[in-house]
Amino acid sequence: MVDGVLSDLQINDVVHATIRQSVAVAQKLEEQTGEPFIHLEFGIPGLPACRYGVEAQIEALRGGIASVYPNIAGCADLKQAGSRFVKAFLNLDVAPEGIVPTVGSMQGSYNLMLEASQLTQGKDTILFINPGFPVQRQQTRILGIKSEAFDIYDYRADRLRDKLEEYLQKGNIAAMIYSNPNNPAWICLTEDELRIIGECATKYDAIVIEDLAYMGMDFRQDLGTPGEPPYQATVARYTDNYVLMLSGSKIFSYAGERIAVMAFSDKLYRREYDELRRRYNIARCGDAFVLTYLYANSSGTAHSAQIALAAMMNAAVEGRYNFVHETAEYARRAARTKEIFVRNGFHIVYDRDMDQPVSDGFFYTVGRHGLTDEQLIKRLLRCGIVAIALVTTGSNQNGLRVCVSRINTDSEFEELDRRLQLFNTLTD
Repeated sequence: MVDGVLSDLQINDVVHATIRQSVAVAQKLEEQTGEPFIHLEFGIPGLPACRYGVEAQIEALRGGIASVYPNIAGCADLKQAGSRFVKAFLNLDVAPEGIVPTVGSMQGSYNLMLEASQLTQGKDTILFINPGFPVQRQQTRILGIKSEAFDIYDYRADRLRDKLEEYLQKGNIAAMIYSNPNNPAWICLTEDELRIIGECATKYDAIVIEDLAYMGMDFRQDLGTPGEPPYQATVARYTDNYVLMLSGSKIFSYAGERIAVMAFSDKLYRREYDELRRRYNIARCGDAFVLTYLYANSSGTAHSAQIALAAMMNAAVEGRYNFVHETAEYARRAARTKEIFVRNGFHIVYDRDMDQPVSDGFFYTVGRHGLTDEQLIKRLLRCGIVAIALVTTGSNQNGLRVCVSRINTDSEFEELDRRLQLFNTLTD
């Protein structure tokens, strides 16, 4: 049945199947068998949406906001709330001007990479510090933008500088992009590593696009008290050439409304580029992002969703909603499922974060000695488990990405254990 579904969906190489293709495979098999799959492939929130956002959005809609076009640069409430949020949880000063809403971080990264590739002649390539979110690399292919990438697995600490210099000294890198905590490995870059990235960005005049989709979720420390250390680690302390991507999807479990903000450094937002002036007659980086790229792409972001995100950010800043304590539930699920995988003969691929074990969180990685990624994926599908290969995230390591968001009840944990025991009985 697995082979038949793969053939029907024209998936000739299951190892390189996208997240959405993997979802489609599982759905087809669920329809044919009537048996629900254990979904480890799709990083959707597994917690209720933050009520402060829901209530604010409903109130805004009832107040008639749906009939009013939003300001492309963002509504005033969200710009102020975003500036407060960045100060409270990252201890950074970002002017409201530089807080720009996008239709999720996906739209943000799409337009940021496009703009970065057009800022300076000769700087036309995006550097991915992998592993990372697979679709971001796909975005560069869609846009026709050149890209380079390396797996950070063997380049932690001081080795990172030499590896970055290897690419940056060519002079063609327009921007670097990575997630922290990392999707899928859940490694967390240290302050020293972020300092290296920031110093290299300044030295070679490259923009850093830092994806904070899982902000605050290094649960080895409590990053959830507004205005008090420790703060979320960020490259923004070491360079002015940064844009932070802050999404409502995982932080506030608000994925369905597709809402995020891009937080530009004050200096980068106001920086003028001759190439932008020549192309679009708008020289300032931030203004061009809003009035050229976003305008052409979507004419702004849903008005009521902006009001929702503003309400959630304000609730977090004011201590009425602790998003870190809420999302810590993912750490519990990760710890429990890791134990099940390891007990059934798997190993954690990205298992160390410098001198300590990798944190438990939304994602982690597993492998099985003696099995190829194709064997792993197909055997798991035969047992009603679906996951994606690490190769699709830009990793050089063998293994799979595991997302824990859709496993919660005792019966689901027990079923994962039962199916992995079944996996152990299979031969090709």
